[in-house]
Amino acid sequence: MAAEPILTARKLTKRFGALAVLTDVDFVIAPGEAIGIVGPNGAGKTTLLNVLSGAYPPSGGSVFFAGRDVSALGAADRCRLGIARSHQIPRPFGGMTVFENLHVAAEVGGNLKGAVAHQACVDSLELCGMLRVANRRAETLGLLDRKRLEMARALATGPQVLLLDEIGGGLTDGEAAELVVAIRGINARGVAIVWIEHIVHVLLQVITRLVCMDAGKILAEGDPQAVMSDPSVIDAYLGPGHSAAA
Repeated sequence: MAAEPILTARKLTKRFGALAVLTDVDFVIAPGEAIGIVGPNGAGKTTLLNVLSGAYPPSGGSVFFAGRDVSALGAADRCRLGIARSHQIPRPFGGMTVFENLHVAAEVGGNLKGAVAHQACVDSLELCGMLRVANRRAETLGLLDRKRLEMARALATGPQVLLLDEIGGGLTDGEAAELVVAIRGINARGVAIVWIEHIVHVLLQVITRLVCMDAGKILAEGDPQAVMSDPSVIDAYLGPGHSAAA
């Protein structure tokens, strides 16, 4: 029997005034699954993560977490339930150490206390490869470690679903490869991953299912190689007619 979905979107719609950024999006994530989301700029990818995480309320449709309708809950409440996310631009508490940043996330974001919060921070540092910089002030970190910290803060809340928004952006190939190792380790612990990324070859090293969005809708989803070979996906990235020439 297939596992009960951990996160489900049904007919999810998001409008800003007259502009529809998401339209009737259906999206299902199984426990421990690793999903990638791609699409051209303006496809609605980040907006989808914002609605799934609770940063934006949906204009229509519903979000379910572990069978519970969480559509009316904000980001803080969803985080405490088990939905965490990273952002494209890391914004740590610069004057705090790396460990202190994680401890705030564990206690405030995850509602964890005492020894449980401490252990969540240690586990996050280990999984994200940051034990060596645990006592450094966040403002002294380079880009790769800021990205790691962004991911580790989300992980310290104890999520069942981790939403990653272009965490690989701005990194070299070698740095991105280090990030892949960390994300694989997180996923191996049973945390479901939903990862938006423009660096597709990096994404494909982690995910087992790929979703392509365009104009606020899901254009194709399924096996990653099949999706990337789909004529509609090729046309969405390169323009109409390119699929015929491929």
